[in-house]
Amino acid sequence: MTRSRRRLLASIGAGITAAAAGCTGSGGLGGEPTYEDGTVDARNASNVSNRSATQMSAAEAVAEREPNDSVTPLDPLSLIEHEFVVEDGYLGSTIQGIVANTGSDRIQIVEVRTRVYDDAGNVLGRYLASTGDLNGGSSWSFQVVVLESPADVADYDITVLGTPT
Repeated sequence: MTRSRRRLLASIGAGITAAAAGCTGSGGLGGEPTYEDGTVDARNASNVSNRSATQMSAAEAVAEREPNDSVTPLDPLSLIEHEFVVEDGYLGSTIQGIVANTGSDRIQIVEVRTRVYDDAGNVLGRYLASTGDLNGGSSWSFQVVVLESPADVADYDITVLGTPT
């Protein structure tokens, strides 16, 4: 039930944002991104201590939160796999996986965007990872650093976007 409510709210928010920006009907190369659901295994999040102040400072330094405005959904980009992983040290909560460029052309910028949610379906934060120059037929192993405590994250959703050359 929380996923349905979350999807409804996300759809309404995306529609309002697009209308306010004057983008309805014009779209980018691939239109609006489609997010797929991810799950968080509560067993991985329990018994994990929060980051220390020093570890949080290091995590904040590497966490990407500013999306690139030049990326859009591209057909050759595919999320092969993804999962919520709790790492030791400053990394803590992460979302890791593999993106493939199934086309033959190089993609200039690739960006994985994630949104993390609490048990009530509220957005806790938006985080991303990006890389440049993903050649056709190749893949990229990504790691998104999430600043929320593992115990606070109930689920996430994810999409991949890019800029063609």
